[in-house]
Amino acid sequence: MDTPLFAFSLHDTLVDTQDVAVTLALRLDETEASAFARRWREKQLEFAYRRGLMGAYADFHRLQREALEAVDRERGTRLGEESKQALLAHCRRLPAFADAFAALTRLRGLGVRCVAFANASRYDIELLLDNAGLAPLLEDVISAEEVRRFQPDAALYAHLRARTHSRPEATWLVSAEPAEIIGARYAGLRAAWLQRDPQRAFESWGDPPDLMAPDLDALATQCAGWFAREHPH
Repeated sequence: MDTPLFAFSLHDTLVDTQDVAVTLALRLDETEASAFARRWREKQLEFAYRRGLMGAYADFHRLQREALEAVDRERGTRLGEESKQALLAHCRRLPAFADAFAALTRLRGLGVRCVAFANASRYDIELLLDNAGLAPLLEDVISAEEVRRFQPDAALYAHLRARTHSRPEATWLVSAEPAEIIGARYAGLRAAWLQRDPQRAFESWGDPPDLMAPDLDALATQCAGWFAREHPH
């Protein structure tokens, strides 16, 4: 049997993008800081999708800067350059979710190959993983910059398979972003969706995820049962 390969999308899956609200709260009130953080993440994804359609690749750190400027104008917050630089620096030291380390350890114990897979540059992915304490649990880093495409471009999922020498049916994307799940399923991969926000419903078009869990701990538990059914001794 093929060894399962789990490619973990980084942002909002392994590390918490909303932690930037801590830095924003130094300049804005708590409610506005939280709303700004959510909108900033939405804009980052929007700009990645737009650039993907245009074929106009740019480093994801640049996209974060462009999205930050857009949200600052949109919300009229008038952040100074020092605040913006602090926020962009925070993006490179986001904390791991509380469930990440134990779940990755458990999945590796099940025989799952675990890699990081993200729109960010390899430098930023490795920096984030080192700061979050997750680097030792991931056997490789696959970055969008290697093919200059963003999720959910099928070329990036094909690159993932080529880099990891993994068959489509044994290759899983693990992500909290529905668009990435749908893209991976369309490209022939399996996928597990993390519904970290219980109020967020999966999008009603495209193929549904093979597995759905509220967090990584629950995903690891489901995977133990899934693999036992799929590959009984």
